Amino acid sequence: MTRWIFFAAAALAAALTVGCGTLDEKQRAWIFQPSDRSWGDSSALAGDMDDVWVEFKSQLSGERVKLHGLWLPSQPAAGEGPVLLYLHGARWNVHGSSPRIRRMQQLGFSVLAIDYRGFGKSTPGLPSEEMAYEDARAAWDWLAARYPQRPRYIFGHSLGGAVAIDLAAKVDDERGTIVEGTFTSIPDVASSMKWGWLPLGPLITQRFESVRKVARVGSPLLVVHGDNDSLIKTELGRKLYEAAHGRKRFLLVEGGSHHSTMAIGLGKYREAVADLFDLR
Repeated sequence: MTRWIFFAAAALAAALTVGCGTLDEKQRAWIFQPSDRSWGDSSALAGDMDDVWVEFKSQLSGERVKLHGLWLPSQPAAGEGPVLLYLHGARWNVHGSSPRIRRMQQLGFSVLAIDYRGFGKSTPGLPSEEMAYEDARAAWDWLAARYPQRPRYIFGHSLGGAVAIDLAAKVDDERGTIVEGTFTSIPDVASSMKWGWLPLGPLITQRFESVRKVARVGSPLLVVHGDNDSLIKTELGRKLYEAAHGRKRFLLVEGGSHHSTMAIGLGKYREAVADLFDLR
């Protein structure tokens, strides 16, 4: 996840010197930080994951899009077990999420994790909020076509949490949604940082207004946050949870950072998933 203190300063400076189109492009680059790199040696954990490809025609651009993904079936493979769409955050490609993908497998899910356009081996280009939403929906449709009889869930980490909330608010065939280390909106994240007093809200084009959408999520919602998350403040995760309706649970993991919450809190994750989604 990009460091918003730099985003805040740069956005204000850019607004004073460039046009709206250029500002939008700069924000997209700062927020997504698209890359073909993985975090540390995390790609080594993807050795037994299968490469998959999700192809579709974009309604935004008219182009043919090809998304690269990783598929990890549950162990032992369960023909009727739950399937999870994994949506990663900024900066690293899908291989960088291999540790989390494997932990979701340990919770009993078969996992499809995708790279948005501009990341990894997916169609190149500068991603945008709407493109990420479209990519997630295409991956969801891919899962639905291949596993129509299996319960399907959505997971998003950090920026991917906002993509997950958007998807869950639009579809009606998900059994549950999990978001970790995510936020209410990009303007709220910017205002929570050191330079939050700057009047940046109206200048932000990539808004990811999850707080306005979460009430439309029809499935049980699990919101997870580490109490030591220095990038996305815990208060934003809790505010998102409070805006949700229906069955929901807020899980605060003691000592969890933006990147370590699932590793530290896997046992609590297991309990929350079992209780909220009735998965044993």
